[in-house]
Amino acid sequence: MTDAEALADRVRDGDLRFHELEEHADADTATAARRLLVEEQSGASLDAVGDYGFPAEVADNAIENMVGAAQIPMGVVGPVTIDGAAVSGEKYLPLATTEGALLASVNRGLSVVDTAGGARARVTKSGMTRGPVFRVADIVEAEALVSWVRDNESALKQAAEETTSHGELLDVTPYVVGNSVFLRFRYDTKDAMGMNMATIATQAACDVVEEETTASLVALSGNLCTDKKPAAINAVEGRGRSVTADVTIPRETVEEKLHTTPEAIAEINTRKNLVGSAKAGSLGFNAHVANVVAAMFLATGQDAAQVVEGSNAITTAEVQDGDLYVSVSLASLEVGTVGGGTKLPTQAEGLDVLGVRGGGDPAGANADALAEAIAVGSLAGELSLLAALGSRHLSSAHEELGR
Repeated sequence: MTDAEALADRVRDGDLRFHELEEHADADTATAARRLLVEEQSGASLDAVGDYGFPAEVADNAIENMVGAAQIPMGVVGPVTIDGAAVSGEKYLPLATTEGALLASVNRGLSVVDTAGGARARVTKSGMTRGPVFRVADIVEAEALVSWVRDNESALKQAAEETTSHGELLDVTPYVVGNSVFLRFRYDTKDAMGMNMATIATQAACDVVEEETTASLVALSGNLCTDKKPAAINAVEGRGRSVTADVTIPRETVEEKLHTTPEAIAEINTRKNLVGSAKAGSLGFNAHVANVVAAMFLATGQDAAQVVEGSNAITTAEVQDGDLYVSVSLASLEVGTVGGGTKLPTQAEGLDVLGVRGGGDPAGANADALAEAIAVGSLAGELSLLAALGSRHLSSAHEELGR
């Protein structure tokens, strides 16, 4: 009997619970035992899931009840020349996806961007948010709390920053709804995505609010953050990194490489991405930014659920002196190059492809660079899809690639 089988027997006998196995064996043995139990209960074979290429203990902070790994094909697009504030030069962009034709499409867009001299990219705003909600008696107490917060932001800053050696509280914005008061805390989390950092720091600040005012904390997250949900506040105020990439493409390049015209692409963008999205009540005014965001998130160890906010982007296209100007502005791109899934070996290698693994110099530079790279990839994806629609090649491209 193997160690994994013996451990599985202890679960069957009721001696151990499913989630306790790592307390009685190394992580790989616990993972194998759990896999045996799941195979027995479900009748499924988990041979492929169990064939993972890193020690299970590496994933300790990333998952519970591990049985193996779900492997997603990963490729690269580019290289593309990026003129960013944090990243510059030629870069391959890593994307992990199961959507056929995605990398081919983005690669086509990057080829055109590179022919035009590359893309520009800049992070225009940065800050991870957490928005607790407090209960007060009435609007009089609500107004008093708002005044207190404005007068005592330094005390909140001190309490919050005592919980972290890296995070910095940038500001606290109050919102009042009846006898509910929301405080939207915004932090500079440097190279970390920073959600855990912001949560812990905000709890410390909330303790001060309760000690010094009549307010009672109802929930540490009051959904005004807003995390992992479509939200207009993120579109307007931003969350994580707000980043824009743009490029100007000569008319002859549009005609020769994309088989359409600047005018056609600009009109499609207006009628599809702007008017169509407005009519649909969308918070994202773009063609498929989420595709690139999701693929680069998976390739670099980001929190995949935050693709919801990452898709909160506006694509613009216009004709300038006969040439085509295209931009993509992502309002709330939540990324980090330290912590979380960035520690996993394959994801760390994805960051290495971009040269942004770990902490940057200065702090925050690597996460800014990752945001700029994702924005450039998104720009290429938008350009390619708009051009495919303009040349009426969208369906034929999918047919040709067998997707």
